[in-house]
Amino acid sequence: MKLHNIFLAIGCAAILTACSDDFLENKPQGSLSDAVMTPDSEVAIELLVNSAYAGLSGFTNEQGDPWVRPTSNWSFGEVRADNAYKGGGGEGDIWDVHAMETFQVQANNGNIDGKWFNLYSQISRCNNALRVLNAADENVIKNKQMRIAEMKVLRSHFYFELVRMFNKIPYIDENLATNDYVKVSNDVYTRDQHLDRIANELIQAAENLPERQAEVGRINKNIALAYAAKVRLYQAYEQDPNTHAVVNINKDRLREVVKLIDKVQGYDLLSDFQQLDLIAYENGVESVWAIQYSMNDGSDDSGRVNWSNLLNSPGGNSPYHGDGFFLPSQDLINAYQTDENGLPVFDYQSRPDYAVVTFTNDEIQTLSNTEPTVDPRLDFVTGRPTITYKTYRKTPCQSWVRERGVYGHNCAKRFWLSPESSEMLQGWPWGASQLNWQIIRYADLLLYKAEALIELGEELDTARDLINRVRARAMNSEYVKDFNDPSKNAANYKIGLYPAEGWTQDYARKALRTEMRLEKALEGERYFDLVRWGVAKEVMTAYFNAEKDTRIYYKDATFETGEEYYPIPVQQYNFSKGLYTQNPGYPAFK
Repeated sequence: MKLHNIFLAIGCAAILTACSDDFLENKPQGSLSDAVMTPDSEVAIELLVNSAYAGLSGFTNEQGDPWVRPTSNWSFGEVRADNAYKGGGGEGDIWDVHAMETFQVQANNGNIDGKWFNLYSQISRCNNALRVLNAADENVIKNKQMRIAEMKVLRSHFYFELVRMFNKIPYIDENLATNDYVKVSNDVYTRDQHLDRIANELIQAAENLPERQAEVGRINKNIALAYAAKVRLYQAYEQDPNTHAVVNINKDRLREVVKLIDKVQGYDLLSDFQQLDLIAYENGVESVWAIQYSMNDGSDDSGRVNWSNLLNSPGGNSPYHGDGFFLPSQDLINAYQTDENGLPVFDYQSRPDYAVVTFTNDEIQTLSNTEPTVDPRLDFVTGRPTITYKTYRKTPCQSWVRERGVYGHNCAKRFWLSPESSEMLQGWPWGASQLNWQIIRYADLLLYKAEALIELGEELDTARDLINRVRARAMNSEYVKDFNDPSKNAANYKIGLYPAEGWTQDYARKALRTEMRLEKALEGERYFDLVRWGVAKEVMTAYFNAEKDTRIYYKDATFETGEEYYPIPVQQYNFSKGLYTQNPGYPAFK
């Protein structure tokens, strides 16, 4: 799994398609021959562009299987954080992910190397398209500048993923000769310089993109601006290069975040949170940019489904019959508790666990400590024993976890269709459907803008209104009903809006960070948020202390300063012939 293998082979890679709509709906056409690889061939250019888009969904080959190198970042961004357990068949089942969860990651972790490999594979596809586009005659290729902009946004997405995962990365664009790849160090640019280049390229690309594209899934101006805002938000938190501690929050960058988001037009929140997991709404008003998936499209197997979720459908006695990886943590469940005003309980870790599973003599699961009030998103996001699971009426969620003695009893509800849905594949891959994966949704932008305003210490009331807008949607969503008595709610749901009284900057910051967790839970962002805010060690230490009595494998888990980023894979160090340097916090290469 060497990086150079990609650069030698990807130029004539098979044309894969990843999306269900129009320009990405064609069957794979084999490999690109030299006969069509000319800069003035519209066919060649479109094939290269589509191939780059196809990379969004990940690759399904023996070196880059997306179920263990997921584009959704379920392992890298959620299991690594306080939101999720690895799950599956026990600690040794895909040990590389267990190592992420318990902070035992080393440079020889195969999943880390696979993620690096896949991201540079995807970048190479963008570079190949850009190389041909740059040489194209604009009089012949009428949409040349727009296609260049699309490829630059796409490449920026992959580079952003690399930066927030690995920190020290080599930068390779379409102008670098293949033989020179090995000469590029991963220590030329700082984190800030990488993020600055990414944001600038996104902003420049926006100038050559329409506000909307005729073909669903194709990159437009709003996507470029929204993504630039996200990158600038990360860049605003300036870090010490050795400890990764946040040493300054750049207010100019924060103001730019606000301006960029204000330029994004034409989006809104869906009326019900649960519509996020329904195919009918996947390209609705809340979807800013999504990976488009499809079924029954003429491709091999089941279609272009989300293979990143292959391992994660509920297991045990569930109707999905899945592998049962990626399970919500008890800490996440506890975090959904609310106070008498329906506001989050910030000190929830000092309280007893909410809704603990117990057994009666005949092995029937029951829940104790269910009196506290909870945010209704708890049961939109997680599948809990005895609780109605989506619209499935045969049984409630009951023993749907494979190794309950290790991981508890709760499973994920997000990203799945209800088991009886005719839109869900029956069979392998278990639980698969054409449901899109949202890269950026409108709720993200509301919360990003609120975060920027709070850290600026300006317009705090506006920030509160933005957060309350997200909470109001949850409040007005249809609550989950009791399985045995649908006239009752399944739990004591109570969610309120933040009042003006007591809304200081410190309180607002706690509210924003909590809201980001509750609204975005299991979407692959949590760990990267903690690192951006500079609180990863603090949060993870508290998490391990809170969980280690019930999750025994956390007993010796510790977060050491410098572990904020993943290690540079040793396979990539070997490829560089000793040129790459390791991130602080890990043993130096020798």
